Amino acid sequence: MDRFELFHLGWDDLWASQLAESSHAGRLGRISRVERGECDVLIEMGRVRAQSDSQRAQSAVAPVTGDWVTVTENDDGESMIEMVLERRTELVRRDPGERETQQPLSANVDVVFLVHGFDRPFRAGKLERFLVLAWNAGATPVVVLTKSDLARSEQRNELPAVVAAVAPGVEVVVSSIESREGLDRIEELLTPHRTGTMLGESGAGKSSLVNALLNTEVQETQEVRRSDAKGRHTTITRDLLVLPGSGILIDTPGIRAVGLWDAQDALENVFSDILDTAADCKFRDCAHDAEPACAVRDAVEDDRIDFRRLERFRAMAAELHESEQRVIERDRSSRSGRSHNGGKRRR
Repeated sequence: MDRFELFHLGWDDLWASQLAESSHAGRLGRISRVERGECDVLIEMGRVRAQSDSQRAQSAVAPVTGDWVTVTENDDGESMIEMVLERRTELVRRDPGERETQQPLSANVDVVFLVHGFDRPFRAGKLERFLVLAWNAGATPVVVLTKSDLARSEQRNELPAVVAAVAPGVEVVVSSIESREGLDRIEELLTPHRTGTMLGESGAGKSSLVNALLNTEVQETQEVRRSDAKGRHTTITRDLLVLPGSGILIDTPGIRAVGLWDAQDALENVFSDILDTAADCKFRDCAHDAEPACAVRDAVEDDRIDFRRLERFRAMAAELHESEQRVIERDRSSRSGRSHNGGKRRR
């Protein structure tokens, strides 16, 4: 059985201080996988399978990949999650099946690698949504363009420039597992103590990239269709993996739906060019639609802002507003129901 140094898993003095303030005395570890209420936990002695009780699994602190936890044993000798340490960062999207619920994807991540292959059409709106998720988590986004060996010479120059225009200030890494181009830079971003995760569509090359960084075939890969460069979800769980250089990487299944959740500040960060221009609008609450003296619409007409980018910003802002209103209405209904039930007389 492998042994793990907590230092190599990302443990540091700040985590130690948080643990010291608690009264929990279980074995310390980091969750590497969650499946149906059970977790694989990496501890110093190796890997253990721990259960998460049903009440915890339905709560706001249900463990996710990347969490630091303590593990104890019950009377039957089974390992149980005792405590989830407070998360530093949390990658969250709106649950695709529940419109008023968030879905944590991973925890305690420092870098979010947004993976896109040269062999598929680029969609600016999808990247913008991934950027919102990354900034909202409190992590640093990095765009990784994979399969550069398949790109035409003009494409190698054009696509990074397009990405840079959509994501100003965000680092772009061009990579290839065939030539190992860009892998050194990814490894530098995952120096010891740092955790990265990969987000992208199925077939973008995430698992192949993970295998190249590990120098072994750990993650199963799948050929993509030549017609549209799409692939099936080969990775079906979120796996925390320790790289040879002691960095940590979380591989994730391909993501189709990127619903936003409580991410207004992150949205403004991604579309800072529009927000900066909006400061010159005549009206403070300008919707950049038909209002007079709208600086943003003027910028669109002068080709300083792409009208498609403005439409995507307005759509995401409306989505966040609607989501917030649904949550408020749900909470109001819940409080009303509790008040009504509490007012009933017992018979």
